[in-house]
Amino acid sequence: MQLTDSIGRNINYLRLSVTDRCNMRCFYCMPAAGIAKKTHDAMLSYEELLLIAETAVSLGIEKIRITGGEPLVRSGIIDFLAKLATIPGLRHVALTTNGLLLEDLAVGLYKSGVQRLNISLDSLSPHTFSDITRGGDLNKVLAGLDAAERAGFPPPKINVVVMRGVNDSEILNFATMTLSHGNSIRFIEYMPVVKEDGWQRFCISGEEILQRIAASYRLEPLDKGAFAGPSRDFRIPGARGSIGIITAVSGHFCSDCNRIRVTSAGQAKGCLFSDERTDLVPYLRPPDREQLAEVLRKIVATKPEHHSITTEGYAHQNFTMSQIGG
Repeated sequence: MQLTDSIGRNINYLRLSVTDRCNMRCFYCMPAAGIAKKTHDAMLSYEELLLIAETAVSLGIEKIRITGGEPLVRSGIIDFLAKLATIPGLRHVALTTNGLLLEDLAVGLYKSGVQRLNISLDSLSPHTFSDITRGGDLNKVLAGLDAAERAGFPPPKINVVVMRGVNDSEILNFATMTLSHGNSIRFIEYMPVVKEDGWQRFCISGEEILQRIAASYRLEPLDKGAFAGPSRDFRIPGARGSIGIITAVSGHFCSDCNRIRVTSAGQAKGCLFSDERTDLVPYLRPPDREQLAEVLRKIVATKPEHHSITTEGYAHQNFTMSQIGG
């Protein structure tokens, strides 16, 4: 079975957030003081999250990525993932984490059935990393990366949000890392989620990132895999790892978008930057699989053709990435 939207895109990917809480305070993602804590009832239970996942897979979703906030801060996450991984028809289970808790949890995550990890890592400099994350410990994240590979995971993908004047001097360092490490380094354009005067000062286009790397290394384009995301992928000849460019601002990849997302509070969205959202809670309390399936089909059918962010501005309402599941 395939889920197809109104313009013929095959929607086979669900990003499912399990929490909006995080143990970091990255300045582009979350306010320094954090966000207002939701009551227990305002958050979906693991049983409700599993019901959404099972229903989505029955409709044609093949890949689920667990996100947050930071998913590893939620108690019971390993047991939830183990149940998620047994859903018939689900072909790929992935998880995005900041890596702070990964050293202790890597073995459990691997045994649970998670197949791939993405690590958010915006700097290889302890000082810059601490500034971006407002106090995060780079050494813990690097220890988590090592623990993941020891546990049996393929080299995690590393997500780098590139910001001019903040960490753009490290672009070449990250690219060089792929020569000896098998990681896929994915450079992500800075995306404005909160209206801020002059946010464009942080933006570096994907083309500029490629040009900076190409000044030192030849890049070969790579074909995408079956469950690949929106990145354009390259490899330095002979390198163990690869390089990806995600151009949400300068070069929309909406025509290839294959995903929907559900927040930890049960709000479903067809596009990260759309203000349209659907509350799934009425179909979870009490559970109604048929109505839930119908609502998910409608979300796919009404998925926006594209978002409206450009370097000139944007129209969506403010939100924090941790609340949506970035």
